[in-house]
Amino acid sequence: MNRLLSYFFFGILLCSSVLIISCSEETEAEGEWDNWQARNDAVIDQWAANSSYRKIKTYTKDLSTTGKNSDYIYVEVLESGSGMESPLYTDTVRVAYRGRLIPTKSYTEGYVFDQTFVGDFNWATAGVSNFVTNAMIDGFSTALMNMHIGDYWRVYIPYQLGYGTTSTNAVQGYSNLVFEIAMYDTWHPGETRPPFKAREMK
Repeated sequence: MNRLLSYFFFGILLCSSVLIISCSEETEAEGEWDNWQARNDAVIDQWAANSSYRKIKTYTKDLSTTGKNSDYIYVEVLESGSGMESPLYTDTVRVAYRGRLIPTKSYTEGYVFDQTFVGDFNWATAGVSNFVTNAMIDGFSTALMNMHIGDYWRVYIPYQLGYGTTSTNAVQGYSNLVFEIAMYDTWHPGETRPPFKAREMK
């Protein structure tokens, strides 16, 4: 009888242990932002290792030396425009954009934290925004200063060139950023442009 009770209690303990381990694993898997810095650091290394991405060093670093992976933005050229001029640091740009975080369990394509268009990008229907190039985060400004009118890029920005370690209302600290950016126009200080009218760029 004592042996039977021992087996009974041992069985209960074993089941309890399995349940505790199982619950613990589920809790870890459910955390949207668990190990967020480490996950974002790993993604930067993946971007750097992707030979199909164009690699552009941020304008805020010494361009004559090789930098860390986090000193660069990584670019997929989705469309190439016919424009020849790139915006300068003090120029105004007119762009459409959509910004995401890296994919998570709940947001498999990445949480969208800011955008001027929804759905698939279309030159004729996308909303646009005007701003001075130097008013943006380093990674975004770096992309703009390498784009031409008619370019449509997907830009991968390490958190060090984004919002850094500090959380904002919409973006967790240590968040890499993935932007789709379409360059509609750019102009120098003192120049003006007529009101924007949606049009086909191609």
